[in-house]
Amino acid sequence: MAYTKLFQPGKIGNMTIKNRIVMPPMGTGLALHNGEASDEIIRYYEERAKGGCGLIFTEITRVDEAHGWGLSNQLAMTCAGHIGRMQRLIDTVHKYGTRIFVQLHHPGREGHARLNPNGNQVVAPTAFVTSRCEEMPHELSIEEAGAIIRMYVSAAKMAQLAGADGVELHGAHGYFLNQWLSPFSNKRTDKYGGSFENRCRFVDEIIFGIKKICGKDFPVGIRLSIDEYMGDEGIDLAMGVELAKHFESFGVSHINVSCGIYESGYVIIPAYPFPQACRRHLCSAVKAAVSIPVISINNIKEPCVAEQLLEEGACDFVAVGRGQLADPEWANKAKRGADAEIRKCIGCCRCIDAISYGRHSQCSVNPRLGRELEYDALIKDGNGRKIVVVGGGVAGMQSAKVLSERGFAVTLLEAESELGGALNVADKNVNKEKLTWLVETMKLELSKLDIDIRLNTRADAEMIRELNPDGVFVCCGGTHILPKVPGYDSEKAVQVKDYLLGKRTVGHSVAIIGSGATGVETAATLVRKGHDVTIIDMLPTIGNGIIERVMGVLRAQLVQMNVHMMPNTKLLEVTSLGAKLENVNTGEVNELEFDSVIFAVGIRPQHELAAQICEMLPNSVVLGDASNAATVFEAINDAFGAAWVYEP
Repeated sequence: MAYTKLFQPGKIGNMTIKNRIVMPPMGTGLALHNGEASDEIIRYYEERAKGGCGLIFTEITRVDEAHGWGLSNQLAMTCAGHIGRMQRLIDTVHKYGTRIFVQLHHPGREGHARLNPNGNQVVAPTAFVTSRCEEMPHELSIEEAGAIIRMYVSAAKMAQLAGADGVELHGAHGYFLNQWLSPFSNKRTDKYGGSFENRCRFVDEIIFGIKKICGKDFPVGIRLSIDEYMGDEGIDLAMGVELAKHFESFGVSHINVSCGIYESGYVIIPAYPFPQACRRHLCSAVKAAVSIPVISINNIKEPCVAEQLLEEGACDFVAVGRGQLADPEWANKAKRGADAEIRKCIGCCRCIDAISYGRHSQCSVNPRLGRELEYDALIKDGNGRKIVVVGGGVAGMQSAKVLSERGFAVTLLEAESELGGALNVADKNVNKEKLTWLVETMKLELSKLDIDIRLNTRADAEMIRELNPDGVFVCCGGTHILPKVPGYDSEKAVQVKDYLLGKRTVGHSVAIIGSGATGVETAATLVRKGHDVTIIDMLPTIGNGIIERVMGVLRAQLVQMNVHMMPNTKLLEVTSLGAKLENVNTGEVNELEFDSVIFAVGIRPQHELAAQICEMLPNSVVLGDASNAATVFEAINDAFGAAWVYEP
């Protein structure tokens, strides 16, 4: 498909951008602790510029050294010492004809004192606690506020000296500037609070200061939460549009449309249950109200969705964030019409989850994310040596790909009639089409390599011995656990795999035993089909082990769907009536009526086969579910790393 709108040049101010693809600011955890650009973060941005992106916004860049740390390892523009390494980053991006803006950031009350030097207290326009950070901020005086305004202005000037094409003020997501703008977080009664104009004054003064010192033609944009999703308490869509119009009148170069704050849950970064283009109404409203360029996030995975938004006139530039984390060649592949080759983001939120725990950004489908320097040039030293890969799930496919690219002669044995492994079950639930995308893309990758793929071939130690390999990668997966409680083999009892593959049907009222990802997602699927569903788990929390950002969305959906959730509950027996259950805290036993009981309690590794193969070939590698029940992240990343360094 030819994407005429997507690859049409665009302008921000007097600056021409080669296409309409933007990489929005995303924390990486890759900068040096002192705020300088590391070699790792430079390479990270270089790959996205080389990959065809038109405009890159840096990650949140610190302006306040004493009170403004958002990450332990983030870019900073707080002193002249930061200019040199930032210049190297910017010059590297410019080599590819890509523009780059530095996003200026302060967390305000959405920060943590433990990140600040000496545990300095977080600061804010008004002293009250955010529900997630749970730290009381220091309420800034007018004089203290003025000092931070000067910090923003100074940071912008240093970014300009480093060669940046512009700067963007982070005024979204409940961070510092957003806190001044919102009636929810700004309760001041001085010149910076009360009226709409007063709440804008702090940001106005920053813009005025930057324009004065950097020149009127130096682009200064702003990212806004056009809707905080806090009802009448905060910024709603109407007020968000008025903010956009206000800042246009104050000379900003563009509006970067986003939404949400910490208190409004998980709307800021949409997990996989959110559809693509889920913020269309926000950017369309802003686009209709302003004449300056509008950039918008929209949970975009596919180039066709980006093209459609541009054709509709919903925005001027499309922000493809996690899409370019998952595949740094997203833009180039779209340009040459190779959509099927894009390893698309699956919306698992592993990237932001890693950052939340102080690690560098990680990706389930791109094992090189944040490790671009470490995994730089593949050494092609296989020299035709024979490797057998047992299992065609994502661990097996990823292993086979890397090993083949290294020059090994790879034979892949898969027991089923198609590749994909456990994902061919997991993708049958609602909102899981992204797993199908991943499998199909990985199949395509293998088809372009010289790999002997043998489907419908159940491997055993003797078969592998006859192939006489130099090494074996054991990725044979696992088997679904079937608890041997009384009645487990009755007509009421159903394995989740059998239901999802259409081998078994269920009645109207269904109990799901187990609240891992498959159990929770199956519950949502059943409700949408009209079933009455109860989720039962021995653990005290439903969804234990699921990334909280994802589970937060799923939990809200389950509540809205009236799914009954029973944590701290053990299944004792599948009965003719339904299920006999025990409260693990009180010991109380009850029998509840269900038409069907679905077992979704996890996967057991195939240790026996793995042990037989390893005994025959001691240098064999065991990966994925064959090693231990694994997530997509663990399966792909472990397989990639093992295949990268493997030496038979």
